[in-house]
Amino acid sequence: MDSTSTPSAAEPGSQTAPSQLQFTGNAKEYFGIWIVNILLTLLTLGIYSAWATVRTRQYFYGHTVLDGHRFDYLATPIQILKGRLLAVGLFVIYSVVSGYFPLVGAMMAFALVFLVPWMINQGLKFSMRMTRYRNIRFAFKGNLGEAMVNFVVLPFVSIFTLYLLMPWVLKRIDAYIHSNIRYGDKPVQVQLEGKEYYVAALLVILLGILVMMLLGLAFSLVGGININPDELGTVNFGVFLIVPLYLFVISALQGIYQAQIRNHILNNAQIEDVAEFESNLAPQRYALILATNAAAIVLTAGLAFPWAKVRKVKALAGATQVMLLPGADQVLDNAQQADSSFAEEAANVFDVDISLT
Repeated sequence: MDSTSTPSAAEPGSQTAPSQLQFTGNAKEYFGIWIVNILLTLLTLGIYSAWATVRTRQYFYGHTVLDGHRFDYLATPIQILKGRLLAVGLFVIYSVVSGYFPLVGAMMAFALVFLVPWMINQGLKFSMRMTRYRNIRFAFKGNLGEAMVNFVVLPFVSIFTLYLLMPWVLKRIDAYIHSNIRYGDKPVQVQLEGKEYYVAALLVILLGILVMMLLGLAFSLVGGININPDELGTVNFGVFLIVPLYLFVISALQGIYQAQIRNHILNNAQIEDVAEFESNLAPQRYALILATNAAAIVLTAGLAFPWAKVRKVKALAGATQVMLLPGADQVLDNAQQADSSFAEEAANVFDVDISLT
């Protein structure tokens, strides 16, 4: 239940300042939740992961504040657990059948391709239904045909264009997801431009090539140098730098791309008469955050994960503002009660990443 109270949306005709999105959690609190989740999940052979998922999401949703109101995550551990058990069961059946009857297994894998759009839709529907703000649920109204085109057909076709079509495909996917989100009975409206995706992709590719050239030059200069040969034998010092540097560079490039696309999406999205969005996430700063987060996680053997996650969420919230419009108080809650998380969990088991950024 919404636990805070603040002034409501603006009166009709009045002008209001944008509301700053805030994340009020901290790394110390989340570390306690995270470490307990890991220990109990290990002790229960994974069964507690459903409770861990709910606890984590409730913490992050509950500490995300807009205009004095907190977000709510409404799913229950039993809902998550049922979906997860069904998904794992399906995966086990597929593994057993593939082991004894490879042809049948191949047919099942082919059929799974056609199930992916349905699983993505159902996962998004479940996630949206479980999200509430000011006692109003979100919803997702995507249909199977559009999901099939955007998530299966177009990515497959892009292969034959040597992936030159992929930025446009990614634009289609983002437009499909965001334009099918509802807040109560109000749809999100978004106008995305393919050129923004091509500019972001080209920038990341050029930066990636430049960084790889510089690293190649640096390694070539020190390639013959061994650090303390008596201790390291014939192992070259550069070997110890490749993996951390790779993670650092990939995370930085990922940050640049994600920041640019996120700004484009939010700055061109609105809920008619309810809210307008603004994102001013600086690509360089976000790239540095993701890169140093990756470095910290590697150097601490994963213990810095809670700190890194909280740091990332704070940065995203700090770069986001929302203008609440007079119609925010008139939204009707047409969201239905969630009935199953099976599709979402099935997608996770089969490595289909479903997420809203």
